[in-house]
Amino acid sequence: MHVKICGLTTPAAVRAAVDAGADAVGFVFAESPRRVTPEQAAELAEYVPQHVVKVAVMLHPDPEEWNAVRDVFKPDWLQTDSEDFAALDIPESIGCLPVYRDDGATDYEQADIDWPEYVVFEGARSGVGQRPDFERAAQVARKTCVVLAGGLNPGNVREAIIQVRPWAVDVSSGVETAPGVKDTGRISAFIKAAKEAEKSHAG
Repeated sequence: MHVKICGLTTPAAVRAAVDAGADAVGFVFAESPRRVTPEQAAELAEYVPQHVVKVAVMLHPDPEEWNAVRDVFKPDWLQTDSEDFAALDIPESIGCLPVYRDDGATDYEQADIDWPEYVVFEGARSGVGQRPDFERAAQVARKTCVVLAGGLNPGNVREAIIQVRPWAVDVSSGVETAPGVKDTGRISAFIKAAKEAEKSHAG
């Protein structure tokens, strides 16, 4: 089970995520209490070891915005809405993580969608702790590698993993004491719960 801690804004939060065993860390460049500049993200990335994936989280970026993030922050992956990628210059060295949102109605088991290899599947609105429907998320997880996001926290991530069987889980507001303020204890608790859920329900 891969774990991504998203919306990091301080060295302490980055260190907490890395020390607790996060597989990926996300830095937000969209309008948000967690927003950082490419320069700030580059400084925070100095605390991230090479084996931990650095993700640039954006929302409908224009090419100029993306180019600044790409050239200054130098992410390993770009996460943004699926339709955004076509307009951006993305080197082969940077992975693409398209976002799909639960619209509350689609039967993803039957939907005619050409799924990419990896997707983020989350609630209808990003960054507000809105949870997707776990049954619809499980439908997607049977089709491709899903990063499950939205409304997860240390108390419910185990059940989410059991129900959805995602490739990875992603958390931001669920490990905060206030919008944009990460809690190092909650970060550790989330990662521990996610890793233990995978071990106890392997296969």
